[in-house]
Amino acid sequence: MVDSETIETKISDKKEEFEEKIDETKDKFEDKKEEKKEKYEETKEKGKNIADNVINDLSKSIEEFKESLKNMQKNADQRYNDYKKTTVQSLDADLIETEDKYFIKVAVPGIDKEEILIEAGDNDITIEATFKPYIEDFDDEDEAEVISTSLKAGRCVKTVRFVNSIDIENISAKFNNGIVTITVPKLIIPKHKVNVE
Repeated sequence: MVDSETIETKISDKKEEFEEKIDETKDKFEDKKEEKKEKYEETKEKGKNIADNVINDLSKSIEEFKESLKNMQKNADQRYNDYKKTTVQSLDADLIETEDKYFIKVAVPGIDKEEILIEAGDNDITIEATFKPYIEDFDDEDEAEVISTSLKAGRCVKTVRFVNSIDIENISAKFNNGIVTITVPKLIIPKHKVNVE
């Protein structure tokens, strides 16, 4: 028979063995925990760096896109201005008719009356004026540039055609505050009775 002392010794040995294994397992667990924590921190740092790079790249791309849009707008405005300079624009005008006359009101802001040309034909009248671009008011040393423009510039013409013939000899025009008012009498052709033989 086994005595109780031997049993206690065996139990004590097993207990010590068990506690050593628990301590070993705890140490392994702590090591794994520390390793996982380090990997997490490393991954977190990498993620933060990637996010920062993405934000920086996105911000840079947005700035480049804005600059590109500005350049496109500037280019489009320049082409539009060049187009306006090479094409003839229309003057703004109102046309009123009474029984014996036509009345035309034409806006020519910023133009002197000497710079307005009016020509009449059998049944039409043409008004012409040349507008100076606003940018020309600045000296070269000012280094001014056009940001946007919607005012008329260059040669502008308005031709009005009439249903009736007009009395060219009695057309009159008045200029006041950038407005030309033209009075165009209709040509009254008397009717002749024709005798049939």
